Amino acid sequence: MLDSLIVNNYALIDKLTVEFTKGLNVLTGETGAGKSILIGALGLLLGSKADTSMIRSGYEETLVSCTLVLKKNSEISSWLNGHGIKIEDNVLIIRRTVKRNGRGSVFIQSVPVTRAELSELAGYLFDIHGQHEHQSLLNLENHRKLLDRYGGTENLASDFNNIFKQLSQKKESFKRLVNDEKERKREIDILKYSVDEIKRAALTAGEEEELEEEYKILSNFEKLFGLLEDVYGNLSESRGGALSYMRNARNSLDQIVRIDTKLAGLVQELENTFYAVEEIGEEIRKYRSGIQYSPERMAVAEERLSAIRSLEAKYGSSTREIIEYCSKCEADLERLSNWEDERRKLEAEIKNLEREILAKAEVLSKKRRAAADALQAKVENELKNLGMSKVRFRVTVEEKKGESGKPVIGSLGKDHIEFVIAPNQGEPFKKLKNIASGGELSRVMLAIKSILSSSDSIDTLIFDEIDAGIGGQIAVTVGEKLKRLSSEKQVICITHLATIAVQADNHIIVEKHEEKGRTLTTVRNIENDRRVEEIARMLSGDADAEVSLRHARELLSKYDRI
Repeated sequence: MLDSLIVNNYALIDKLTVEFTKGLNVLTGETGAGKSILIGALGLLLGSKADTSMIRSGYEETLVSCTLVLKKNSEISSWLNGHGIKIEDNVLIIRRTVKRNGRGSVFIQSVPVTRAELSELAGYLFDIHGQHEHQSLLNLENHRKLLDRYGGTENLASDFNNIFKQLSQKKESFKRLVNDEKERKREIDILKYSVDEIKRAALTAGEEEELEEEYKILSNFEKLFGLLEDVYGNLSESRGGALSYMRNARNSLDQIVRIDTKLAGLVQELENTFYAVEEIGEEIRKYRSGIQYSPERMAVAEERLSAIRSLEAKYGSSTREIIEYCSKCEADLERLSNWEDERRKLEAEIKNLEREILAKAEVLSKKRRAAADALQAKVENELKNLGMSKVRFRVTVEEKKGESGKPVIGSLGKDHIEFVIAPNQGEPFKKLKNIASGGELSRVMLAIKSILSSSDSIDTLIFDEIDAGIGGQIAVTVGEKLKRLSSEKQVICITHLATIAVQADNHIIVEKHEEKGRTLTTVRNIENDRRVEEIARMLSGDADAEVSLRHARELLSKYDRI
């Protein structure tokens, strides 16, 4: 649900905040006051392309942001999780800036996203009707979704799509397998060469590190041996090293303790230290005696390291990676060598999936055709109640055709689904995108949304121009349908008709005035006497006429709005 909208420096808007509520929200005001400007600003948050000419004169950028309160919705949650976006207390904040140089930024919470990503998310949040740029009814894929939602075939379509993906993957695997026999043989030769080369090297994991350590010792043998001699000599007791001095110190400490026992504890500590140093000296002696210089062994280690590094340049950055690569090559060799078996297996799997898809496509199509008959009758009836008395509405379900004209099966079945309409008597059916009137298209969507309101996951519906060309009882009916729809959805409606506006839960007035020599659009939520005046203006054009004021109060009282 849209909770609030903030707009800065957009067209005639300086700074404003619009507060929305649950239920039916209407925006009213004089023609030219800026109602469509407000919808245009909201469109930026739906991912529409920015028009830098809409940045308010004298400013370098425009800022639009909104706060939404989300219901539980698996599609929205999945999208947000997939983009690393977290929400707190079910509140989502979207912010977009557009600079005069054409650049800008989009943030959802504090995470930067692209305009395309914003548009994708907005598709789960809003449905705008009246401006062709955002009318979901112009997207044929939405016709299929609406029919499946109405007919309860969404799960069937989803299952079909999963099987179709499996078939596509199998066909791709088969194509790769048989596409180029020469390429397969060439790959086998390369794999065999790699495996043979690695196997001949007889590598072991960690071997390189051991060889590097050995080569380091052998190449620095003279220096290492001298240092060992130096260490051992400085520790040795027989050579006047540390141990002989420590023995003398221990004898002197024994004599001190005979005089003053307070230092008795140091005797044992010195004794322990003596043995520790003695043990270090013994380890140094053993290590020195054990190492030997071997030019031959150094040459072997150097040659082995050179061979390993040559393999690393081709197959991996360590002996462990080279061994793993060899295992992968052997697995690929086995797969390619068993090509015929794999081909026969894939062919059988593809045939089975094709039979399953044909059967499921037929079942899905039959259910869709049955649902189409019922849906088109309901929509046509709804449209007649909405002032389109001569309308004929059809949900066409036809076989998809390929370029050759032959039937084809796609990822969601074999059906081409499209809503078509003949608004007036004697006219042929037309595609919805060819309907000139935004009001007619909005009423088609209102009819569909009224029928599907309980199963549609989009929470906020925005209707612009829905009252175009209607009045009287039809306008009352449109208002009542919007009101009923708002019991399950948040509905935002721009209207010029008082009979629609009086049914609103939240009435927002858009006004234009001059301030310091500049024209400004302002917005405020109205109620009580100010709402009565606005309804009176909508009824007669005169907000102060007593007859209009009385009529306005009567209408508002009728719908318990005063």
